[in-house]
Amino acid sequence: MSIPIDCTDLGKEVDSLFTEWDKPDSPGCCVAVIREGQVIYQRGFGQANLEYEIPNSPRTIYHVASLSKQFTAFATHLLATEGVISLDDPVEKYIPELQDYGHPITLRQLIHHTSGLRDQWNLLGVAGWRSGDIVTEEDILKVLYRQVELNFEPGSEFQYCNSGYTLLGLIVKRVSGMSLRRFCHDRILTPLGMSRTHFHDDHTEIVKGRAYSYSPSSLGGFQNSPLQFGNVGATSLFTTLEDMILWDRNFDSPYVGSASLIAEIQIGGMLNDGSQIGYASGLINGNYRGLRTVGHDGADAGFRTCYRRFPEQNFSVIVLANVSSIDPTDLVHRTSEVFLGSPMNPVEPTRSDSPSNSSEPTTTNCNLADYLGTYYCGELEVVNTISLSDGNLKMSFPKGMASLSPISDDVFNADPIGLMTFERVNGSVTGFRLDNGRVRRLLYVSTML
Repeated sequence: MSIPIDCTDLGKEVDSLFTEWDKPDSPGCCVAVIREGQVIYQRGFGQANLEYEIPNSPRTIYHVASLSKQFTAFATHLLATEGVISLDDPVEKYIPELQDYGHPITLRQLIHHTSGLRDQWNLLGVAGWRSGDIVTEEDILKVLYRQVELNFEPGSEFQYCNSGYTLLGLIVKRVSGMSLRRFCHDRILTPLGMSRTHFHDDHTEIVKGRAYSYSPSSLGGFQNSPLQFGNVGATSLFTTLEDMILWDRNFDSPYVGSASLIAEIQIGGMLNDGSQIGYASGLINGNYRGLRTVGHDGADAGFRTCYRRFPEQNFSVIVLANVSSIDPTDLVHRTSEVFLGSPMNPVEPTRSDSPSNSSEPTTTNCNLADYLGTYYCGELEVVNTISLSDGNLKMSFPKGMASLSPISDDVFNADPIGLMTFERVNGSVTGFRLDNGRVRRLLYVSTML
């Protein structure tokens, strides 16, 4: 669908969305808007490196976190189309070091997060790893090989799991005889002209033109938020805005991979009961204001990324950021609204917009101990811990701490984040949903009162 637009005026409107980061003393991001394969807007905001005052630009190299997964999945599909592997092969065929779980796990289940494996970051956290520690593929494989039980029977549920993509990267290496980095370089990136992109499998490697990672400081300004990953598959793709534009074009005019492969990687997985999930091959099928979307988000250290395609509109938006206080998904949505306003459904009022739902605290029958614990958002790879302090609930989040005030049973105002609603199964809290739709699932129940 062709969308006639005046890019000059709308570009200025997009500029205004990023004013907060359009400063010489702030990290920021890069943004691209693509219509029918053509770039109609791209710009960098803020600094890639605060110490040396190097600005962000479309050629700046970012760690893009879970946007990496679609490349790992694509590599796996390439091998499958060539008959080297089958997506229905058991993982143990290629990685015999895994425990016998009593139920075979297929490569397809790794791709769609239906394997039942436990997430590598949770396992490393239990083992004592801290944010900012060096993490290698070997470290991850050691904890995965020791996992003796699954969270559920493979194929019976969907649960976002980074472990599966680390294993897929290992399978590509063992089957092809090349590292995932080399395989993607030779078979995907170089043919597409993505010359500034690579899987970063050595945390000590010097990368010219890379963005540094930052988060807001409690003392004001910003602080380094170091990332020391030497593991690939689930994360660690280094790329630029310019290279991601080339990747986007391959969806519409396949140069690497056939049209049927491009279509296949956008099909959501199937559970054992025949129901389809929204997660495809490193891509999430979604809907924003009535328009179909395909894409993924990413978050590691201070890096925040979002890539969204609107297939029916031949329209895409990419935001790559190097500061944790940016919400790239919100910015992608707001940018898309600037260019795609008329085809979109009207914005529905949220619960907090309704006069009948005041955000002022009220007296409820909530048992505050029900909500204590550690929660995880797989889409953003963000961990939040809710604790009790002086009789009040507090929640950690990337910018600091939020105070939770009850509005009604299981509904709280989290200042300064917004409204959050807890979910229960059989009376027990299982997670919470923020007013912006973000869901955090309960990982561990706290014993701290």
